[in-house]
Amino acid sequence: MKKTAILASALGVLCGLGVFTFGYGEGGAYLQDDPSACANCHVMQSHYDSWVKSSHSSVASCNDCHLKPDKVGKWITKADNGFFHSLAFTTGDFAEPIRIKPRNRQVTQDACLHCHSEYVNSMLPVEPGNETLLCVHCHKSVGHAQR
Repeated sequence: MKKTAILASALGVLCGLGVFTFGYGEGGAYLQDDPSACANCHVMQSHYDSWVKSSHSSVASCNDCHLKPDKVGKWITKADNGFFHSLAFTTGDFAEPIRIKPRNRQVTQDACLHCHSEYVNSMLPVEPGNETLLCVHCHKSVGHAQR
C-alpha cells in the first residue's frame, strides 16, 4: 500500500510538472500550423525572421518543411521534436545559433524531394543506397534567406 502511494504521488508530480511545462511553454501553439509559434523561443527568432524573407514563405510553413508529410509521421516527428526541444531549452543544453539535427535534416530533405518531385526525381540515384547531395547544399537560403 505504501509503495502504491509513493508511486501514485511520483506519477502525480510528473504529470503536474508536464502540464505546467506545457502551459508555460505555450505548448498548444505547437499543435497548430502557425509559423509564428516557432518563434516562441528566443533562439528561433532569427530562423523565423529569415523564413519570412525567404522565397518559400508564401508557399510553405515551418511544418511543411520540418515535418513528415504523412499524418502519423507528422505527429511522431512533432512529439519527438517537442520532447527534445523542451528538454534542451529547459536544461540550456543546445548550441546557439541552434542547429538542425541529422534526423531532422533528413526530414527537410524528404520534404524538398516531395514538393519538387517532378523536377528532381530524374536527378536522384537509380540504385537505393547511393548518395546524393542535400538540396540545401546548393539551395542554402531557399527556406531561410540570408542564413
